[in-house]
Amino acid sequence: MERSDSDRILIVEDDERLAALTKDYLESNGLQVSIEADGGKAVERIRNEQPDLVVLDLMLPGEDGVSICRRARNDYQGPILMLTARTDDLDQVLGLEMGADDYVAKPVRPRVLLARIRALLRRSSPATSAEPELPVTSQARLVFGELVIDNAMREAWLAGESIDLTSAEFDLLWLLASHAGRVLSREEIFSSLRGIEYDGQDRSIDVRVSRIRPKIGDDPMHPRLIKTVRSRGYLFVKDKKEANGQ
Repeated sequence: MERSDSDRILIVEDDERLAALTKDYLESNGLQVSIEADGGKAVERIRNEQPDLVVLDLMLPGEDGVSICRRARNDYQGPILMLTARTDDLDQVLGLEMGADDYVAKPVRPRVLLARIRALLRRSSPATSAEPELPVTSQARLVFGELVIDNAMREAWLAGESIDLTSAEFDLLWLLASHAGRVLSREEIFSSLRGIEYDGQDRSIDVRVSRIRPKIGDDPMHPRLIKTVRSRGYLFVKDKKEANGQ
């Protein structure tokens, strides 16, 4: 089941022409769109309005997109889609580390932007979450020792304490955990979570894994739960024997 077409989108963009064109295109596709051009006012609007999704430009007057993303995450759990320059790989990584769920490179192609927005909106709603291409477990809750992951509630706990995960981080954790014991390639992960082919350049999966590890009690230097399998992908370890012997 698809989400309602009345989803509210906040575009944080100082390029008035681009923002207006984007607004017109998204509204013509059934979305409700508002615009904020001043980076200094963006965090307050995100906190107060709680839009269903934020489209956030990286370069803004008043405050840059990375800083806005970091500060907004304290009070906003919805998806954040960052707009970045095509060559700014470091900025893309920083954006993801600060809590962005996805990014689109400028110049923005409207159809691509709309597709990414719809994918993020579907994933952020557990009742209408799109199924990934990889087959997943029918279980709603997975338990690995002190780590508990609940897909119905879209929450995870470690030793009884709630883990602070972005929507994209939860999706990746659930995908890996629901295939515990199996190596998933970056191509499989990328295609399953984003619905597009992996181009061999995108680092978002690696960044998210590095953010998830400490949150679930995994040692980033010597991980025992989410292991990097060289030249193959990532493995979520399902039992202590694998963790000690891998």
